[in-house]
Amino acid sequence: MSISLERIAPTGRPPGPVPQTAVPPPSATIPARRLTYISWAESCSRSDHTARELGGRSYMVYLPAFGSRGSTILFKYIGQWIRTARILAREQPDTVCVMTPPLFAAGAAFWYAWRHDKQVVLDAHSAAFLHPRWKRLQWLQHAMCRRAVTTLVHTERIAHIVRGGGGHATVVPDVPVLFPEREPFPRPAEFTVAVVCSFNYDEPLEAILDAARLTPEVRYFMTGNARHLRRDLAARLPENVTLTGFLSTAGYGGLLAGADVVMTLTTRDHTMLRGAYEAIYQGTPVIVSDWSLLREAFDEGAIHVDNTAAQIAAAVRRMRADHAALREGAGRLRERKLARFERVRQSIIARLDTRWREVRASGGALRT
Repeated sequence: MSISLERIAPTGRPPGPVPQTAVPPPSATIPARRLTYISWAESCSRSDHTARELGGRSYMVYLPAFGSRGSTILFKYIGQWIRTARILAREQPDTVCVMTPPLFAAGAAFWYAWRHDKQVVLDAHSAAFLHPRWKRLQWLQHAMCRRAVTTLVHTERIAHIVRGGGGHATVVPDVPVLFPEREPFPRPAEFTVAVVCSFNYDEPLEAILDAARLTPEVRYFMTGNARHLRRDLAARLPENVTLTGFLSTAGYGGLLAGADVVMTLTTRDHTMLRGAYEAIYQGTPVIVSDWSLLREAFDEGAIHVDNTAAQIAAAVRRMRADHAALREGAGRLRERKLARFERVRQSIIARLDTRWREVRASGGALRT
């Protein structure tokens, strides 16, 4: 099945499906029932690739014109709810997977499931439980987790929270990432570091830029919308740093595969770095932050740092010196991740099958 991404472009052009290259589903048996994946986000590769692995279709539902300000967020959510309802009415899926946060996206999925006796799977990112904005709504998150067939989470810590609230949790640390189309990355002659970031509050951007100054012999390419980079940092950008802007899927895939190393860092514990596992699935070694979760997730083909400029620069130099061995380690880690995810995928499918039979036998238990 192909991945279908539906989004409203920032330019304001009418929404519509964005053409994607068809990706064959995994060879193992996938239920014939329809699955639709909804994400209230401008982009989310985890949603896209999870949908592909489960034989479904992924839709990005996002109205950027309203922004995320308190004065406009209600209108944005109402518009995205309506857009979600239209997609589900057209697709008529038996299972709706929905990313949280925001929790209100799950509300639209549960409304559809209640009316049509269908089932919901939540894909709860760490922020749904850890970010201050959503902690105040934990009662609602737990209520939805109890109602969902299962909640996909990144870590055992979050799984414990879900189970403690009475929900069923499936730990999915990462999802195999495929780029069926990749634009060739015009890499320079120098050792090249792809810095995957979104210029978010938990990224040590100043330390990364200072590390770039300490390694002038290395070229750095920073992804993400450059408008979100602090003005004072943008004004004194090192000469060996290039801001790529928001890349297309094919361009992003080309960068991850073509760079010598991918760096993605966070100051927030218990956070899975999507850019890091995306890189590993391309066989590219990574530099990540030194948290226990990340040490466990990236135990080969990786160097862990404490988010200081000096240690980041030292990691880049070490990566350059030991690059062949670290790339081999990334390849081994990729194979282990693929094998693990296949086991997880089968457990999700089995859970969906079991719950579906239970609902059918009870004559529509989802309405209770």
